[in-house]
Amino acid sequence: MDSPLVLAAAMSVFLVVFVKTEIGLYLVIFSMLLSPQFGAGGGTIAESRRIVVRSEDVLLLVVALSWLAKTAVNKELGIAVKTPLNRPILAYVAATAIATLIGYLTGTVAGVGGFFYVLKYVEYFVVYYMVVNNLVDRRQAWRFVTAAFVTAVIVSLIGMTQIPSGQRVSAPFEGRDGEPNTFGGYLLLLMMVAGGIALETLRLRTRGIYLGLLGLMSIPFMFTLSRTSYVGLLPAAAVMAVLSSRRRAMIGALLALLVASPLALALLPDTVAKRVRHTLEPEPGLPTVRVGAVGLDPSTSARLISVKQAIDGWTHRPIFGYGVTGFAFMDQQFARTLVETGLVGFAAFLVLIWALLKAGVASFRALEVPEDRGLALGFVAGTVGLLGHAIGANTFIIVRIMEPFWFFAAIIVALPGLAQEEKLPLPATPARLAGRFA
Repeated sequence: MDSPLVLAAAMSVFLVVFVKTEIGLYLVIFSMLLSPQFGAGGGTIAESRRIVVRSEDVLLLVVALSWLAKTAVNKELGIAVKTPLNRPILAYVAATAIATLIGYLTGTVAGVGGFFYVLKYVEYFVVYYMVVNNLVDRRQAWRFVTAAFVTAVIVSLIGMTQIPSGQRVSAPFEGRDGEPNTFGGYLLLLMMVAGGIALETLRLRTRGIYLGLLGLMSIPFMFTLSRTSYVGLLPAAAVMAVLSSRRRAMIGALLALLVASPLALALLPDTVAKRVRHTLEPEPGLPTVRVGAVGLDPSTSARLISVKQAIDGWTHRPIFGYGVTGFAFMDQQFARTLVETGLVGFAAFLVLIWALLKAGVASFRALEVPEDRGLALGFVAGTVGLLGHAIGANTFIIVRIMEPFWFFAAIIVALPGLAQEEKLPLPATPARLAGRFA
């Protein structure tokens, strides 16, 4: 891409966002899944991967710089308002950075790979703080939610166009081979949010809209053929059923679905059912992990073997691990976090997840508007679902899942304060915004 054109576009965005930050946030929302790759570094940086730069990376940087410039001019705005997640986020970032620095000093991390990936991890926290710092009322929050679902509809329709090809469905701009597991994780989160709203709302029209969104997203979700996404669906639905105000009906429906699961499997599209059955189909000549007398397919076996290798490696560096990219690549979030950042980083990760779930449940219980409660319910269920997804993917460090995830996290954390302010006669001010989470 022409550098002067990029510079001109960046300056235009900078000025627009400086005047009205909300516009920049809309741009970020749409770019999360709709940003093309426009450049890549030469050679590999770590894990046999190249540096990939997407337009969203540059856009987020420009929007963040404009926001920081705005806060420098108007110091009352602040950089980071007080929220329940501030300390867990700081602890996780610090543990990850320290582990990687130690990895550089001891030689397990080489080149720019570790530094680059740590910056990518920080990127989605920037999304969280930009959103939580700039939300002014419920209407704005729901405009952002609407924009997120518009994006989901666009990428779902694009995904559906891929189904006739017979290839696994992936989001746009994911390279030649695509990233179906990433797309599956993203859709899992958005489906749970839509499902939560549909479940809690008292308005038939709203329920119909969000059930329609859920149905639409479920089609490309199935055809991602992402088994780790399917696994995440089960605990997500269970959590939604237990927490929902329609608990009895949901639990009854899930139990009925469980009983009828053999029939349900038969009704699935053949490619989907075949993908599920493939889990128990080892291939001769390839590494196979057995559970009793049952052999697992090469992909599942490889994941389990990498987990064992990670645990074995962790025993040699238990405190801070090997640093980000300091150990062999693996598609398993928990083992990767443990071996790369040690007990310190793993504990910080678990504390962060716990803080997220706690904040989500607290918002669900505090909110009075049914749609707001549904949004919080869907987020909690989606978080649990992504924990299931993380059994077979690096879910919580995948930018295309984490940017929307932390976008919703910011809204969920902010909603109780926004709802409370609606009951107060005074207009929102920076001072009041800063005290929203106190």
